[in-house]
Amino acid sequence: MQAEAGTPLTHAHPRRTTLIFLVAAGWLILDQATKWWAESALTRGESVPLVGELLQLHLTYNSGAAFSLGTGMTGVLTAVATVVVLVIIWQALRTRSLPWALTLGLLLGGALGNLTDRYLRPPGPGRGHVVDFLALPNFPVFNFADMGITFAAVAIVILALRGYLPDGTREVAEKDADDHTQGAADRHGTDRAAEERGR
Repeated sequence: MQAEAGTPLTHAHPRRTTLIFLVAAGWLILDQATKWWAESALTRGESVPLVGELLQLHLTYNSGAAFSLGTGMTGVLTAVATVVVLVIIWQALRTRSLPWALTLGLLLGGALGNLTDRYLRPPGPGRGHVVDFLALPNFPVFNFADMGITFAAVAIVILALRGYLPDGTREVAEKDADDHTQGAADRHGTDRAAEERGR
């Protein structure tokens, strides 16, 4: 049974929800594994060219948000990030769209990557510093969690601009359906008026 045009689909799609958590888990593992490697292989403060001067490895610890923003607000950022993760999980349980499932999975994985550092790394739970080790010219040092968050943010903008909704519907399609229904009603009203005049 299909929903009528324009009716939002609010029930979860089990495969989409599973996909979100699989993508999130994969990205979280990638983020934590690369951070572990960076701490074991790099010396803090020293730069190691990876792709010439374009991309370097530079181990540092960040008490702020993504890309070293908001340093000195670690506790507040941890609380905000925790709420964001809970909101993403809530949305994941309602998502039916494949593009949105991939996007939310990436966003959740990135958020969990840095949040894991906040809770488990020194100087203490909720105040932990995030491991960053990827450096571009004239750009803050970052990690794979930051990349996941950034890629997801770009994807969200694209999906929003194209009218794709997390519930599996599309705003443009709904508008076209409404226009079609309205047009049919207008034509019916015109035909009926013509019949009345012809009597």
